[in-house]
Amino acid sequence: MKRIAGVLLNYFFKGVLVVVPLGAAIFLIYWIISSVDKALNLSNILGFDEQGRPIYIPGLGILTVIVIILAAGIIVTNFVTDPIKAALNRWMRKIPLLNFFYSSIKDFTEAFVGDEKKFSEPVLVELNDSGLKQVGFVTHKNLKRIKLTDEVAVYLPFSYSFAGQLVIVKSDRVTPLNMTASAAMKFVVSGGVSGLSDKLGRR
Repeated sequence: MKRIAGVLLNYFFKGVLVVVPLGAAIFLIYWIISSVDKALNLSNILGFDEQGRPIYIPGLGILTVIVIILAAGIIVTNFVTDPIKAALNRWMRKIPLLNFFYSSIKDFTEAFVGDEKKFSEPVLVELNDSGLKQVGFVTHKNLKRIKLTDEVAVYLPFSYSFAGQLVIVKSDRVTPLNMTASAAMKFVVSGGVSGLSDKLGRR
């Protein structure tokens, strides 16, 4: 009886290793997509049902976002010239609060999907003389504009979170890592339990 219970318990724990990560990932993706879809769904413009409720079409919100992003990309690429971009930037700078949020979010977005990706150089940062080190990403190598000649800016993400902090350290305290940026981010966010496989961890 104990042997059967042990076998069943072993199967149960192996099932947990499969079901929990997969289920959590699927639930998180579903929650994000459904939340965005409900928040941006424009089904109510199509009319109301017999009970007077707006007609809801699942997926219309996500489709609307995709169409808007594609249309914006086409317009910016083919029709918006550099003088127009400069004029829009000057107009944005005249609205302090809007400019602050717009420029911050724009720079953060460009760090991941822009032409000059910022989180692409994983490094190991020595934080103190006791040997404490942390994995981070170099975001700026040239800080001469703020009179720092031999320092670099490094973003240090937190484990089990997508938050982090920016630190300024001496260049000689930064060591490049032999791993891809995605593997390094996965290594940090997972608390060091994943991201070091041969396929993901080598450049």
